[in-house]
Amino acid sequence: MIQLRSLSLRRGPHLLLEGADLRIHPGQKVGLVGHNGCGKSSLFALLLDELHADAGEVSIPTGWEVAHVAQQTPDSSAAALDFVLDGDRELRRIQAELRHAEAASDGLRQGELLGRLEAIEAYGAESRAARLLHGLGFAPGEERRIVNSYSGGWRMRLALARTLMCPSDLLLLDEPTNHLDLDAVIWLEGWLKAYPGTLLLISHDRDFLDAVTSHILHLEQCRLTLYAGSYSAFERQRAERLSQQQAAHERQQREIAHIHSFVERFRAKATKARQAQSRLKALERMELIAPAHLDSPFRFTFAPAEQLPRPLLRLTEVAAGYDQDRPVIRGVNLALNPGDRIGLLGRNGAGKSTLIKVLAGALPALSGALEPAQTLKIGYFAQHQLDQLDPTDTPLGHLRRLDPGATELALRGYLGGFGFAGERATGPVAPLSGGEKARLVLALLIRERPNLLLLDEPTNHLDLEMRHALSEALQEFDGALVLVSHDRHLLRVTSDTLLLVDTGTVGPFDGDLDDYPTWLANTDPSGAVATQTARGGTLPAASEPNDRKLQRRQAARSRQALQPLRQEAQRLEQRLEALGTRRRQIEQALADPALYRAEDKGQLLALLDEQRRINTELETVELTWIEVSETLEQAQSNG
Repeated sequence: MIQLRSLSLRRGPHLLLEGADLRIHPGQKVGLVGHNGCGKSSLFALLLDELHADAGEVSIPTGWEVAHVAQQTPDSSAAALDFVLDGDRELRRIQAELRHAEAASDGLRQGELLGRLEAIEAYGAESRAARLLHGLGFAPGEERRIVNSYSGGWRMRLALARTLMCPSDLLLLDEPTNHLDLDAVIWLEGWLKAYPGTLLLISHDRDFLDAVTSHILHLEQCRLTLYAGSYSAFERQRAERLSQQQAAHERQQREIAHIHSFVERFRAKATKARQAQSRLKALERMELIAPAHLDSPFRFTFAPAEQLPRPLLRLTEVAAGYDQDRPVIRGVNLALNPGDRIGLLGRNGAGKSTLIKVLAGALPALSGALEPAQTLKIGYFAQHQLDQLDPTDTPLGHLRRLDPGATELALRGYLGGFGFAGERATGPVAPLSGGEKARLVLALLIRERPNLLLLDEPTNHLDLEMRHALSEALQEFDGALVLVSHDRHLLRVTSDTLLLVDTGTVGPFDGDLDDYPTWLANTDPSGAVATQTARGGTLPAASEPNDRKLQRRQAARSRQALQPLRQEAQRLEQRLEALGTRRRQIEQALADPALYRAEDKGQLLALLDEQRRINTELETVELTWIEVSETLEQAQSNG
């Protein structure tokens, strides 16, 4: 197990951990949460032996393989598939030794190494690497492109795939969903659920944490507290603890006031002086209980829009894209009215951001009509706007240019609600983190009082507190909202209508957000159609009514023929779920310190043996499920 004993850690003058004690048992999946800058990434560096404790000790079982994603963007001229395969260090080591043995004509050594390759299933490595790339959103054929031909966000996906390729005992993931879209997040969620090792995960995506983790490790005020259960369970437990802490604090404050009153009244009287002095010493010794409070520094709301015409914006038979002959989306009919809350769903490359750009006026329509209201005022957030901030100016300077008539006091108060209080408001933008720049762009956008909000992945780099503050503010926004986000919690609490962007069309999604993973699984899983469209492929021609009837009959026959495969896949999924549930029960049992008493050794050994057997069966069932699913997917694509 991973153990921290009386551990303290500093980074420069800042104390990050003090007297931390922690046990994480094999197979546990732990979400590490805490406000930005509290030391989460430093704890990862400690586990990777990149930092050393100032006091105490940390221990990881000898021989454990630890996998983590490098924070810097990968720079490589290798093909994407080879780059991912490099993540399996044992595979690459044996392959290098085999080449050396072949050059030396050492047949005996070659035979031994070929046996080792067989043992680690090396001959399926390329297939596994390709599935990782596919799951993270890479289209078929892209695995042969060189790494440096991809943008920074896609290269970070490659770095994640390379990490997942490593057969590891401990997996450390720091914000793995930052560069992913919703499809890839859902895929990664499933992969991590089936991961048999120990997982430590830093994430600000509460739905992702809920789905993946069995425990939450909270870093707060230099202390680590481990909670059993999901992130939602952690929030409930912490709320109860803070409520009790607040009551204790209030009782203590009454006692302190009483002691002060006694001291002030009697310290000058000789007969009471000794008692007063004793009370003062008691007061000094008393451990002050910190008042419970919502520790989020973010407080902001949308001011009412100046005007709310109906409709704000109307699209009629709009086609849009980057090539007149190859529109990404077409035939879009949409009217946006005050109070509309629209979440956009669709595979990567299907055209969600294209639609947002058309609505924002950042991309002209190829055909069709856009009719904006005269008083339309758009607030548009996209990741590229972070780079448009003036790096030499300050947050206060940016806001002053936007609202020159406001007083400095008012501007500072407004910025304070976004976490830019005191000197943080007057420091240059250049050294700000991605999350801080995103907060500043949102602050500037909200200050303009828009009546139409277009948000394209606004939560990238935002922590949980800021995401919560944004979701609360959006619920009170009186204009229209169109949102693209991989944060399902934000989509769920702010969107009333879901639109699906798929195969060049935009229309209502038949279901709710919980149905979207099922839609992904039941449609073309490669996303090749949408990706080809976004990259300049040819859109399919519009179907005639008779064609649609024929297609429906063919689809019905295809579904009937594939029913046995679907039933087998469903049976395997149910078995995976049952095994996963039992494994979580065992993990919870193993987390009980009482189990490690000498008299319970037999029970401990039995649980560990059952855990090994379940992990083995999980791997077998998962591989069978993958094979059945691939056969099903192939049959669907051929049909």
